[in-house]
Amino acid sequence: MCLPRPRSLAGQLFAMQVVLVAVVVAGCALFTYLNDREQAESSARHRVTAVAAAVAGSPAVPEAIGSGDPSELLQPYAERVRRDTGVTFVTIMDPDGIRWTHPEPDRIGRPFVGHIGPAQRGETFHETYTGTLGPSVRVVTPVRDGAGRIVGLVSAGIAVERISAEVERQMAVLLAVAGGAVVLGGLGTYVVNARLRRHTHGMNAAELSRMHAYHQAALHAVREGLVMLDGQRRVALINDGARELLGLAGRDVVGLGVAELGLPAPLTGALLASEPRVDEVHLTDERVVVVNTSPVSGGERRGTVVTLRDHTELQALTGELDSVRGFAEALRSQAHEAANRLHTVVSLIELGREREAAEFATAELELAQALTDQVVAAVAEPVLAALLLGKAAQANERGVELVLAGDSRVDDGVLPEDLPPRDLVTVLGNLIDNALEAASPESAGPAAAAPGTARVTVTVRASREELLLRVADSGPGIAPDEAGEVFRRGWTTKEAGAPGRGRGLGLALVRQTVRRHGGTVVLSRGPEGGARFTVRLPLRARCGAGEGVEA
Repeated sequence: MCLPRPRSLAGQLFAMQVVLVAVVVAGCALFTYLNDREQAESSARHRVTAVAAAVAGSPAVPEAIGSGDPSELLQPYAERVRRDTGVTFVTIMDPDGIRWTHPEPDRIGRPFVGHIGPAQRGETFHETYTGTLGPSVRVVTPVRDGAGRIVGLVSAGIAVERISAEVERQMAVLLAVAGGAVVLGGLGTYVVNARLRRHTHGMNAAELSRMHAYHQAALHAVREGLVMLDGQRRVALINDGARELLGLAGRDVVGLGVAELGLPAPLTGALLASEPRVDEVHLTDERVVVVNTSPVSGGERRGTVVTLRDHTELQALTGELDSVRGFAEALRSQAHEAANRLHTVVSLIELGREREAAEFATAELELAQALTDQVVAAVAEPVLAALLLGKAAQANERGVELVLAGDSRVDDGVLPEDLPPRDLVTVLGNLIDNALEAASPESAGPAAAAPGTARVTVTVRASREELLLRVADSGPGIAPDEAGEVFRRGWTTKEAGAPGRGRGLGLALVRQTVRRHGGTVVLSRGPEGGARFTVRLPLRARCGAGEGVEA
């Protein structure tokens, strides 16, 4: 059996609000009815009190009482007052309660039906009593002569049914107003709840609660970063992944503007851009992130959805892959050169020039072994030694001489565990690649150095306090006005149409890695006129990550 679906949240609120409006209006109507009835009775008491007091205070009444036939004079007067004031009756009687006047003349001379004791004692009092004309609100007051003696009593009253009729007329108006209030309240509630139904898509409270729970769980479970910005570029929502990727962990950034987050200027510009961004690579203090933005529009800009992916590990692996590819190209080139040299040696032997063949082979072997012995003797760190040997082969392939400075020295065990070899490869590998690019005759153009003078000098020296990495080239150098821009992502000396993807990222990655380890990187002019980059990384006391960049 299929159970009926629970009423939507909008429907529940509509029913509750309609009931609430009806109850409020009904309560107000009941309160108004009771209040109006009380006010009507109070008004009737005040009116009959005023009428009775006016009649008792009239000088003509004591004079008529002192005449031989009081009824003859008082009956017309009492009826005229009754008609003029709109009360039900005005009865004038003697101190014992025998009527001198009455709206029904045949009741004159009979005893007054009601209480008169307080009035006989000189008091004015009121009561609701059922007399000959039915239930009425009445007042009884004494009539005094000139000497102050009580010579008669006056009673004036209004029938209760007349008061009820007046209240019923007021209630008809009240009910009409109450009905209109219920209708208007119901229409207003329907309009509000129709809008609420559109916003909640007709879901009930349990479904909304479940969706919110799933929403929160999904936000915290997704490793990719998600940021939602409102129309004023303020952070409306951010998940744990985005906090980690942007370096905002532990900060309450919801409600802050993008410019207040302290992000790098290019990344801030990407988040503030009105047009969508697709797979843009940006650097934070510690990470390389891929940014995608998508504006949320609906007639007007309502906000932006930003997704972030961590590209740090992939970028490092790409760098390592480039190094391996370079090593492979160098080995293939060396294999080709070795084959040529071997053919030369074989040909010399076939020509009977054994001595020349031995000298040629020995010279080539000593040249290759000399560089290997120099690198291995100076750099005990295997990753750095392998990197330098591989880059030396690449340099030779490009017609550039890679020289290891004589004061280079890195003993085994000097580098701490928290300085991973991968970061050293990132820093030194990118600096050497840029130096080879600058010194290479094929890329230097008209400014190329004379043949045989293209050189890259590398210094790797470790002490107890710091690791120094210095790379200088013989290229054209960097213009002073561009010195402050070399570490910016996207800066490159290559033409815009130059092949290769991701240009302008190497030096930015160097700066990011150096900053992460609390070091400094300095750009200056080298002894051969080219650029010289000097990196210093503390090995014992790691300072806090700062800018650490000078130019």
